[in-house]
Amino acid sequence: MAKTRSTRIGGPVVPVGEITGGVDTHKKFHVAAAVDGLGRVLGTTRFDATLAGYAALLAWLAGFGPIALVGVEGTGCYGAGLTGFLTGRGVRVVEVDRPNRQRRRRTGKSDPADAIAAAAAAQSGEAATLPKPRTGPVESVRVLREARRLWTHARTAAINTLKALLVTAPPGLRERLEPLNDTALIARCAGFEPVPAAQAATTMLDHGTAVEHVLGELARTITGHTTRIRELDARLHALVEHIAPRTSGLFGVGPGRAAQLLLTAAGPDRLHSEAAFARLTGVAPQDCGSGQTAGRHRLSRTGDRQANSVLYYIVLTRLAWHEPTRTYLEQRLNPNGSNKKHLIRCLKRYLAREIYPRLIADLAAIPSTA
Repeated sequence: MAKTRSTRIGGPVVPVGEITGGVDTHKKFHVAAAVDGLGRVLGTTRFDATLAGYAALLAWLAGFGPIALVGVEGTGCYGAGLTGFLTGRGVRVVEVDRPNRQRRRRTGKSDPADAIAAAAAAQSGEAATLPKPRTGPVESVRVLREARRLWTHARTAAINTLKALLVTAPPGLRERLEPLNDTALIARCAGFEPVPAAQAATTMLDHGTAVEHVLGELARTITGHTTRIRELDARLHALVEHIAPRTSGLFGVGPGRAAQLLLTAAGPDRLHSEAAFARLTGVAPQDCGSGQTAGRHRLSRTGDRQANSVLYYIVLTRLAWHEPTRTYLEQRLNPNGSNKKHLIRCLKRYLAREIYPRLIADLAAIPSTA
């Protein structure tokens, strides 16, 4: 049964117009606030983070009047379940950023206050971003990438440990293994026979045998992680090429980089224009002039930095192999006095303009019921 401890602030309040909700999300429970059309707080209530709690929260908000929208913190984490529940019932949900830390230090923090702040941000338009959907093929791409990242980090840690152990290994073993490159080193160590558990008490008395055993185990672990990463890459690339053929087919993009662009955009409804996509990926120009330097611009430092990195490496790939891009750089580098760093920023902006219609077309073609 959902908890419904409700608090009325400032006495009875008559709702005016449509209701705006705000939710501060947690793992086990959520705290909701209702605000009327004049910004007056109608109440705050705590609900369990369960299906029954989601239904109770929606009914509680609807009890004040028609719901205009709901601002939810953490729509991609603790609020994912609630967000899917609300959007599935036709309620408009916007993603609310974490409250301003400076303001929080001055006024203090509480769950009801955070819920009220979320409602205020949604009502004022400060929070206007639609949440990313957590279902369908794009979510499958995210899950595969998360698994790949996990195995990649684990493999890197195993390689670093193997090389660190080699530094203090017995001189004869170290001298045989140190000249080898990484591939040959892992292959040689993987050939070391493991010591059976029954013989460990006597065999492991020899330091060299113990080191060989551990190096062998680490090498086999690295090999296993590499196999898993390759298998995930094959599945990920096949999925991305299927759902985003236009984007992944662009020169220098490919399925690996297209996967990040899919995750950044998430859905066609979240990006209303090509300029919004440029801002989301951190390549939209911003004024940075003052005084004698008025009129100067730089690229935005906000947005998804991983997507920004993808655009940067696509530009580098094109500068190496794409003739129109190389021609553009050669023509503008010397006559106009532009440096290469500035021209790369321009190319990133042009690239966002080229990618946007293809990315939106790919996202729009994904079945909404998938």
